[in-house]
Parts: sequence; C-alpha cells; structure tokens
Amino acid sequence: MKKLIFFSFLLLIGLGASAQKFAYVDTEYILKHLPEYKSSLNQIDGMSQQYQKQVDESFMEIDKMYKSYQADQVLLTDEMRKRRENDIIEKEKKAKELQRLKFGPDGELFQLRAKLLKPIQEKIATIISETAKSKFIDFVFDKSSESTMMIYASSNYDISNDVITRLGYKPGTLVK
Repeated sequence: MKKLIFFSFLLLIGLGASAQKFAYVDTEYILKHLPEYKSSLNQIDGMSQQYQKQVDESFMEIDKMYKSYQADQVLLTDEMRKRRENDIIEKEKKAKELQRLKFGPDGELFQLRAKLLKPIQEKIATIISETAKSKFIDFVFDKSSESTMMIYASSNYDISNDVITRLGYKPGTLVK
C-alpha cells in the first residue's frame, strides 16, 4: 500500500514537472513606472494641443468667412457670390487636409507616437522575454489589454511547421 502511494506521488510530481508554466504582466502598470514613457506622453500631448489649435483656428476662420458671406449675400452679384462660396469651400478643404495631416492614421501625431513609444514597447517586450526565459515560463499574457493577449511564447510550443507538414507542404517554402 505504501509503495502504491509512493509511486502515485512520484507520478504526480513527474506530471507537474513537465507542465507548462504561465505568467502574466500588466503593461499599463509597468508603463506608469517608466519616466521615459511619461515624458513621451507629455511630448505627444503638447504636440496634440498645438496641432488642435492650428486646426481650430482654420475652422474659426472658415466660420467667420461664412458669416460674413451670409451677411453680405443679398448685396452680392451672382459672380461675387459664387467666388466667395468657392473661397469658403477651398478653405474648408484645406482645413480638412490639415486636420488629416496632423491627426490622420498616417498623420504627424501618429508618426510621433510611434517614434517615441515603439522603443519603449520593444524594451519592455525584450525584458519580458528575458525574464520568462530565466524563470522557465512558457507563456506570458498581458492582463491590461481589453482582450488578454499573449506577449511571449516559448518557441518549443510553436507547432506551425508540424501543421504545414501534415497539410502536405514543406515548411520554409513560401507561396508567391
């Protein structure tokens, strides 16, 4: 009976030793402790306010032009009316273009954000990876994101090449 309990105990220890290890990090918490992150956010906020001021000034100028046009409209000839309408439309197009250049997906603010924050994010990812390897952790998840994301996985558990092989293809040969 004692031997059975002893072997059961050894079996459980053996299974536990080969189990995968998981961990999590809170990247928001980590970022809040980094002075360079706070400095980058302050720089981004400053530029955002500056850009917003430029855009607001453009739209206020358009608003003044439109109000002036409405006040003068009855006194203008058809030709003068069309010219002022076209001026307002052109000014509005330029203001929207300015807004897109500053705040759009490829805008200056987006590029500044990427330039300042990418090195910080890469540094954190490297440290997470090194920490996970030193603690023999197989998977690390980020709990701060809305949907839990895996931010590190041991390459020992990547079965992508096995799947490609089982599908009947050769790993490493990409389709063009």
